Amino acid sequence: MTSWNATRRRTHTGAAIALSACLAAACSTGTGSPTGSGSGSSGSSGTYAIWDPYPQFDDSADWVKLLQKCGTDVGVTIKRTGYDTTDLTNKALLAAQQGNSPDVLIVDNPVVSTLADAGVLTTTDEMKIDTSAVEPNLLAAGQLDGKTYGIPIGANTLALYYNKAVLTTAGVDPAEIKDWTSLTAALAKVKAAGKKGITFSAIGTEEGSFQFLPWFWGAGANLTQLDSAQGVSALQLWTDWLKNGYAPNSVINNTQTTSWQEFATGQFAFAENGTWQLANAKKTGFEYGIIPIPSSSGGTAPAPTGGEFVTAPVQTDTGRYATSQKLIACLTNADNAYTTDTTLSYIAATDTVQAKQVADNSELKVWVEAVKAAKGRTSDNLGTKYPKISEPMWTGFQAALSGAKSPQDAFGAAQATAAAATK
Repeated sequence: MTSWNATRRRTHTGAAIALSACLAAACSTGTGSPTGSGSGSSGSSGTYAIWDPYPQFDDSADWVKLLQKCGTDVGVTIKRTGYDTTDLTNKALLAAQQGNSPDVLIVDNPVVSTLADAGVLTTTDEMKIDTSAVEPNLLAAGQLDGKTYGIPIGANTLALYYNKAVLTTAGVDPAEIKDWTSLTAALAKVKAAGKKGITFSAIGTEEGSFQFLPWFWGAGANLTQLDSAQGVSALQLWTDWLKNGYAPNSVINNTQTTSWQEFATGQFAFAENGTWQLANAKKTGFEYGIIPIPSSSGGTAPAPTGGEFVTAPVQTDTGRYATSQKLIACLTNADNAYTTDTTLSYIAATDTVQAKQVADNSELKVWVEAVKAAKGRTSDNLGTKYPKISEPMWTGFQAALSGAKSPQDAFGAAQATAAAATK
């Protein structure tokens, strides 16, 4: 998801759109009131505050038990508070203004640049956090102006789920889908066989942008030029799918959740969705498979990364940093990362843990491949410019998909808006 995402929930708008795309499970209520880092003494004693975007987990959850265990291992008491993604971002900004930031802050990856730009976060160099084992494309989502502001706890991204029975009926071999041409040809066969083609989310929010980006980046387009020939070709692809009946008009209003519900009816050949739907895929009652989203001319398209970063907010009492560093190291070490990523349906951020995940569950192989090709929405040093580009982008593809404008005109207007907002 990531909105920054609301989806995943975590794909969303403003400073916290979530990946959230929608991101792991749906957010519900918070688990407590804000607790700043003022309690406790400097150094490795006292109480340390950790805020995270997982309000769905209570004190009995493995995630919370891990937080408490890390505190015990380090010799401190953990005061943990869970918020939904947007609320967490706002509270983190307010706490920083009041000098009451938590010691450790876990946030959706697109939010990192927003908080870093606001001076809320320390760098990994300041905190002496070792990020050398982290996949560079995942780490990039937490970088701004050459500095790194945290370490990913894991990642999720998008791929194409498919219904084996529908493809068999249509005479389509999913292994032969390597590019846009072969995918579109498969959709034509599915329609001719009396079934439905592909469903996705093209809603006018960050969730829609999250789902459009694999096609946009897969065309070779760059977010600094929405109306490039490559960018327009991606929008033309989506528009043609609707025009030819390969995708339903409902995609214009679909969230990632409602799109999944369409796929779960068993009538669609494909659904663009994320790792967080794996558990639901097993409940559909039909055989399914997963392939990477193809680039225009072949290969795996760069899909956006969802998932969170573990960060350390700036503290007036810098004596607390040494303990915060130990807590972060505990939360992100290989053993704990494996447990956490399994709980959150994430792919790990390091080769070593990714290999263990695939060894234990071969179904994750395609997701590891997708994550290796993935890209942060705020990468390319876009940082806080990203949401100012994403909104015109989703406004543009909504205009084209609804028939209000041609793809060229829609993205021409989107580029003009984005350019004015980011200059």
